[in-house]
Amino acid sequence: MEVKNIGIKDYALKFGSLNGGLVVVFAIMLYFLDMHYQGGTAVTLVNVVIGIGTLMWGLIEYRKDNGGFISLTQALKVGMSIALIGSIIGIIYGIILSEVIDPDVMNKAFEFQKQQMLQSNPEMSVEQVDGMIEMQKKFSSPAIRSAFGLIFGLFFGFVVSLIGGLIVKRSRPE
Repeated sequence: MEVKNIGIKDYALKFGSLNGGLVVVFAIMLYFLDMHYQGGTAVTLVNVVIGIGTLMWGLIEYRKDNGGFISLTQALKVGMSIALIGSIIGIIYGIILSEVIDPDVMNKAFEFQKQQMLQSNPEMSVEQVDGMIEMQKKFSSPAIRSAFGLIFGLFFGFVVSLIGGLIVKRSRPE
């Protein structure tokens, strides 16, 4: 019996595009609600659910189409590929948002963050908060945000792929 492993390219493109597309749709929804610069636990939770859901769906589909088998190595490859494509799509949207659609989004985010910091830490002076915001502004260029987004997306993809791969892995009988 010949063992044939299927390629990951189609799964990476399909589920990575689905991941990136869902994240962009959610981000556009936040934009129309004027909540795109606020972040928060609920926004993070929705993005995590989208990421885990699309990645696990991709792993399960790959296993199903691979005769019911997937190794941990294959799961890591498929998952990381999905995370890479999804991250790239999200990064491209983020750049378009901050450079074209709403060039003032970073200033809105910093002002919102400043207000949050002053409310949650009343003992901090405005000057201290302004100093912290100025430090953050140094790391807010599109290139740095993109690099951090890609690093975080791949790290997230690795962790989910590793855990998901351990859950869905099924070895071929020898």
